[in-house]
Amino acid sequence: MKSRRMIFVFLLILGVAGAFSLFGRVSAVSDTSGSAARPQANPPAAKDFEGYWEGALEAGGQKLRLTLTIKKSPESVYSGTLVSVDQGGTPIPVDAITVEGNHVKFEIRAVNGSYEGDFNADRTELTGTWTQSGPSLPLVFKRAEPAAAAPRPPQQKPLDVPVELRVPIAPTAFTADGKTHLVYELHMTNLSRLDCTLTSVEVISSDTVARLARHEAKDLDALLGRPGYTGTDKQKIGAGLRAVLYLWITLDAGGSVPSAIEHRLTFKVGDEPEEMTLAGARIAVARGPIVIDPPLRGDNWMAANGPSNTSGHRRAMIPLGGNARIAQRFAIDWVRLRENGQTFTGDPKDNKNYRAYGAEALAVADGVVTEVKDGIPENVPGLNSRAVPITLETIGGNHVILDLGNGRYAFYAHLQPGSLRVKLGDKVRRGQVVGLVGNSGNSTEPHLHFHISNANSPLSSEGLPYALRAFEVQDKGSLGKAGASNSGPQKRAMEIPLENQIIRFSAEE
Repeated sequence: MKSRRMIFVFLLILGVAGAFSLFGRVSAVSDTSGSAARPQANPPAAKDFEGYWEGALEAGGQKLRLTLTIKKSPESVYSGTLVSVDQGGTPIPVDAITVEGNHVKFEIRAVNGSYEGDFNADRTELTGTWTQSGPSLPLVFKRAEPAAAAPRPPQQKPLDVPVELRVPIAPTAFTADGKTHLVYELHMTNLSRLDCTLTSVEVISSDTVARLARHEAKDLDALLGRPGYTGTDKQKIGAGLRAVLYLWITLDAGGSVPSAIEHRLTFKVGDEPEEMTLAGARIAVARGPIVIDPPLRGDNWMAANGPSNTSGHRRAMIPLGGNARIAQRFAIDWVRLRENGQTFTGDPKDNKNYRAYGAEALAVADGVVTEVKDGIPENVPGLNSRAVPITLETIGGNHVILDLGNGRYAFYAHLQPGSLRVKLGDKVRRGQVVGLVGNSGNSTEPHLHFHISNANSPLSSEGLPYALRAFEVQDKGSLGKAGASNSGPQKRAMEIPLENQIIRFSAEE
């Protein structure tokens, strides 16, 4: 009776997850071979405990089949799991495994049990005893091959590509470098259990059904962002995951701006042999970016981190208040160069040695001051030098926001403390000084961060393109350095400067 009680205790604890009764499971066992191991002509030999083992715990004419899987780390540490085949097969951790010569010990702490045994000569069999709050029972494990996994049933073809497409903010057509551009993001969320691998993207004019752009698999990695994903295969969107496609569409010269655009994407879905096509995400195209005057005066202003599809500002998608937005989509960090291409002279840790420092930041249009922040001390120039901890309150440093009307807001960041010339609620006129360029907040050197967005928030808003009435492109790259275009000044009107272009806004005062 005690031996039957021992099996009952073992079964009851190992089978908690399956809630099986003793007699209902044991009586169903039909294996009478005396061992749970499958026949093997030549069991594999091994030098240690690592591998797959099968055994059977017997008492009172009843049998409980067990499997034991043991792994060994590069540091020679053993780990493993025990499975009770007749109780639903839930793996239970094997604890405190020790191997000394031919002797093996381990514990199954989840059931308060332990095992000790010895290998045979070729280590294909382990003979020992199982102990669990009572008399020990004989238990022999034999090395075996794991049972082959049952073949997966064929995947049923999905009714459609199980990906949701969404464009958070429709593009506004704008002009830069003499061409018309559409810039926006296409969010793709996999709502299935199957991997969905993006293989191509087409952007199509809804007016003419003409193709505006096509990106093949080889181009997609450079266009894709994977929020929170740390893998290397950007194009494979796993179950429940999201990918963001950063699109920058340049229209053909002389071509008309479409009233709307739509998308055709191809995916490899799960094990489907054929690629599947998904058409959708039709969006209207806005026209007429706001026209503004320059935010600064003078020459040799470089549009650092300015508009391009790869700049840091372009892809600064920040989740705030339950929404992920890109306020800095068209932002520019205006730094001012000297004739040698440097932004400073003398000691690089002195803000006053930077040419941009102290320049007047100007109202780009008539507007109303809707936010001001002052009193944040300036940083010592440097990549990691910040005078204050960077938070939502301090990231822009001393700053001003102007409401320009029609849902457009101009943001001026990193101004000198005490230099603000406006206060909350002031009405300002185009060209009015709002403050002086400094090095406060999340800034590495004196510069003016400027962007226009659709809400009165530095970051919780969507960045919008704009058009400067007139400016001159002096060069691209760095003045006086290799890599500058040396193409000579080019006058521009009703355009936005692009990344690293060097601009003359107006004659010096």
